[in-house]
Amino acid sequence: MTSIPVAARSSSGVRLFRGPPSFGDDEGFSPVQSKTCKAVLFSPDGKYFAYVNNQSIKIVHTEDWKDVATIEETKAYHIAFSPKGTFLMSWEPFTVSNANPQGTPNLRVYKSENGELVKTFVHKKQANWEPQWSADEKLFVRIVNTDVVFHEDLNFDKVAARINSYKVASYKLSPNVGTYFVLCHTPGSPGQPSFGRIFKYPNFDAQQSVANKSFFQADKLEVYWNSKGNNALLLTTTEVDKTGGSYYGKQGLHFMGLNGQTAMITLDKEGPIYSVEWSPKNQEFCVVYGFMPARATIFNLKCESIFEIGAGARNSIYYNPHGNILLLGGFGNLRGGIEIWDAINKKKISTCEAPDSTLLEWAADGEHFLTATTAPRLRIGNGYKIWHYSGALLFEKPSPQQEELYDVTWKKYPKNTFPEPTISDKKVEGIAPSQPQASTQAYRPPSARNRPLVKFSLDDDDEPRKGKESAPSKPSKNKKKREAKKAKKQEEGIEEEPKFVSSITVNVTGDPEVDKKLKNIKKKLDAIEKLKIQQAQGKPLEINQLEKIKGEAELLEELQKLTIFRFFCHQGITTMPANHLIVLDCPIFCDTLIPKHKCFY
Repeated sequence: MTSIPVAARSSSGVRLFRGPPSFGDDEGFSPVQSKTCKAVLFSPDGKYFAYVNNQSIKIVHTEDWKDVATIEETKAYHIAFSPKGTFLMSWEPFTVSNANPQGTPNLRVYKSENGELVKTFVHKKQANWEPQWSADEKLFVRIVNTDVVFHEDLNFDKVAARINSYKVASYKLSPNVGTYFVLCHTPGSPGQPSFGRIFKYPNFDAQQSVANKSFFQADKLEVYWNSKGNNALLLTTTEVDKTGGSYYGKQGLHFMGLNGQTAMITLDKEGPIYSVEWSPKNQEFCVVYGFMPARATIFNLKCESIFEIGAGARNSIYYNPHGNILLLGGFGNLRGGIEIWDAINKKKISTCEAPDSTLLEWAADGEHFLTATTAPRLRIGNGYKIWHYSGALLFEKPSPQQEELYDVTWKKYPKNTFPEPTISDKKVEGIAPSQPQASTQAYRPPSARNRPLVKFSLDDDDEPRKGKESAPSKPSKNKKKREAKKAKKQEEGIEEEPKFVSSITVNVTGDPEVDKKLKNIKKKLDAIEKLKIQQAQGKPLEINQLEKIKGEAELLEELQKLTIFRFFCHQGITTMPANHLIVLDCPIFCDTLIPKHKCFY
């Protein structure tokens, strides 16, 4: 087996190391001693290796580690390769001066083979700086203000097509070859929905969209295409959750397909969506979600749950490149627990602990992965480790004292370079970690050390899953009091008052402010209805209670005003009283107001 190189960027420069089966420095690459290295990157096919050092970009051929090109006089902050590695793109902060008030272009495209400058652009913001390419490099796409601009056949001077009528905030080009699709996000104005639309290049009229999805809560949209480019997942996020349910805002997960299918994915636990990932086999995807302990669920292409991994301390998903191994991790403010699963047979293979990890990446062989502790997230204990999928630690490289590790990455390889690994239950022999492992024993104060141990589980807060019987709960004190009071009344022969059933029904609109008013009005009308029942039974009422009854007509009028529906459909904006609405199937899968592809018009 050939060693897979690992590149590491630190406060002392750039170095390359050999990966499994042999470990150590890669003698073919001369280490770069520098404190100003800003980025390192392998091309998608692994042919080139590029790094930014001071005010230059170096491009290296990975076959012999010889320099291919040196690009001088650049203040590049980010770099990216095109899908085939033909071009290298760089971005630097946009600046103006008294001598040059217009500023100079800060987005540049170079040829990877010789560093020749091909084209320059102005892109002032760091967000969305990276242009997108089709997988065959026929299309070059970038966002200009709210327009999406397309160039064809490496002709950067001519605009072949443009999306300019939807105020696009973000977009994502599909990985298809030959036929190209783009998914655009149009944010909604106050009271209006946001839209996700899929277009087939170059047909960008509203009537030509392949699929549409609307959602009211989407300040930000993340798009996940599967590797075939025929289905996409949309993760919507709001900056603020108006219901107060979450400090971090509210999220939703949606599905869109090139066949026009759209759906909202139902998650059966409240809380954030931590991670979403497609299987490289394209037939399923995994979601980690819910307040801790989080659940992990695998869904099929019909958005149906096909496997529940259950609750645990996890927030990350990593499929190996072949899609037959699934890794779930708990990093950040979690302890670094890792679970490794057989994604085909849905069996757990192993577990291991990688505390303080800030980065995890699979190797191209699909058998090994690395974890790293990097700055600036953590400035102590920096270094990286290489693991086998059986959970064995094979190698660790701690950073020297006073050295900060910024980035670690495997060399990339063309698809199908390595065969799909055969999964075995046999654990590979590894090494013991050098850093001390945190004790798994809970701290007990001296006053409790001679008392019986109370056991609890992290999963105690999680609802019982299907197929598991939960122990009967003990009746509360209040419940016991209610039962005793009821029994006493029965002994004394006192008949219970019939349970009040309100005749007022209110349908929530989804607008928190309107729904709050509706609930308050319903509460007042219910109270009036109770008073009218008491009045009919001959019970004398107070003056203020009679005044409440007189205000019933005014409340009903206000209720009717609030129950006017205003909604959106393919036929535009419609407003009419709720009791005049007709529910029909929508021919273009509009599900703005209610699910299951229904709309009002």
